[in-house]
Amino acid sequence: MKKEKTPLFPLQKSSQYLFFCLLMLAVLFVSFLLAIRLGSVDMDFDVIKKVLVNKLTGRTIYEDTWRASTELIIWTIRTPRILTAFVVGAGLTLCGILMQVLTKNSLADPYVLGISHGASAGAVSVIMYGWLSVLGGYGTMAGAFLGAVISIVLALRIATVRNKVTATQLVLAGIAVSALFGAVTNFMIYHTKTGSDKVKTASYWMMGSLSGASWEKLKYAAIAFAVCFVLIMLLTRQLDVLLLGDDVAATVGVDTGKLKIWIIVIATLLTGVIVSVSGTIGFVGLTFPHITRSIVGTKHRRLVPASMLVGGTFLVIADILSRVVVAPEELPIGVVSAFFGAPFFLYLIRKSNGKFGGGK
Repeated sequence: MKKEKTPLFPLQKSSQYLFFCLLMLAVLFVSFLLAIRLGSVDMDFDVIKKVLVNKLTGRTIYEDTWRASTELIIWTIRTPRILTAFVVGAGLTLCGILMQVLTKNSLADPYVLGISHGASAGAVSVIMYGWLSVLGGYGTMAGAFLGAVISIVLALRIATVRNKVTATQLVLAGIAVSALFGAVTNFMIYHTKTGSDKVKTASYWMMGSLSGASWEKLKYAAIAFAVCFVLIMLLTRQLDVLLLGDDVAATVGVDTGKLKIWIIVIATLLTGVIVSVSGTIGFVGLTFPHITRSIVGTKHRRLVPASMLVGGTFLVIADILSRVVVAPEELPIGVVSAFFGAPFFLYLIRKSNGKFGGGK
């Protein structure tokens, strides 16, 4: 990633970039409506419109001619779930961008580097044993954050050789940490009484699920995402320079050590929050920064917003598939993302001729 590659579909003009973002917003809007309509119980578009208008305006513009259960499904269950899907997809994509800048490696993301698995282990420990229950509803979120912090610190310690961390070492260390925390999580589930509700919840949640989405959880996830997004947009110039190498960045006045700490803190915090509301969803942070980069280029002022739209829209569509493919049952959304992301991951490895792309 040291050299800026020519975009596959170069959007050189601002008008072209704006058109791409507007196109993605249109796709997102259509996906949003379809996600509300489709599921184990299909909704009518006219009813969807009336319920949303009434709720968003806070007034009874349309008379309630529908069942209370219909309004419950549209507003209380599906709408927060779909918005959560977008926040999770956009957040994972943002974390993927940060990890790829940090390692200068297009194969890096929170899932590959072990952050997601660490967050998952922390959250599962709260679910299974009730640790941090004093924090109430924030317990799972706090557990996920602590697990994410421990995993990235451990990966960095393993990857550090002679006070230096190379991209290859960090990716390999991340894979090892992922396996370690995956084993810890499986042990906790195995050690608990088989058939208990906690085991079922943890097992399903480990594969990624938005079934527990609510307005309350969405609020905290959205706030965390918004804060991290603003911080990253303020650092876009430094991120561009960091891609050129630490030495070059230092010569133009960028404090690379401080910048990397910011990257790690933001990515870890956001990953912990996301995992606490959605479970472990892989490959989103790997796939969509890479795809969007091939379209809009590597300048982060353009890449971050565009990738956020692409990744968020994908997860909304993935959530539709998870609820429709095996209806009336629900397929874990992490399974859907893996179906798309895993082949792309193999493609990247193949493209790099088996090398992990370098950068120090």
